[in-house]
Amino acid sequence: MTPAAAAERTDVPKQRDADTGAAQIQLIPAPTAGAVDAADETVDLLLDTGRAPGEILVLTTGDPHPWAAHELSFGEASYWAQHDAADDVFYADISAARASGRPVVVVALNGGDDETLPRALSGALARAGVLLIVCGDPARINGLLGASA
Repeated sequence: MTPAAAAERTDVPKQRDADTGAAQIQLIPAPTAGAVDAADETVDLLLDTGRAPGEILVLTTGDPHPWAAHELSFGEASYWAQHDAADDVFYADISAARASGRPVVVVALNGGDDETLPRALSGALARAGVLLIVCGDPARINGLLGASA
């Protein structure tokens, strides 16, 4: 992540209650077309700061992440075997019910509609053990999450 992008990071104004066990939510401002790139930069930063690759799940709301599209070209069995091994960053569509939770979930808000995304983001939050990072337009994300902008 570039220093300028890191400086633009914002947290959702409303923090989650630590007693509920809900993950912390962070926002990374990015245009829809740049949400996947922002997610990739976020993953790089997480890895550079000591997160293990197997602790990170990246979800997309629009077109699949290029890594997921590439891996799926070898077949579903191989793709999901990588998920189940949980030894590397895994990339999936936000609606992929089989993608289980990990300590950190990064969501690239690179498409989708405002009717289905709130449910999808709620599902992403449920999958996040300690941290949910959403890359996209902050006003849209806050609206989808029900936070005040």
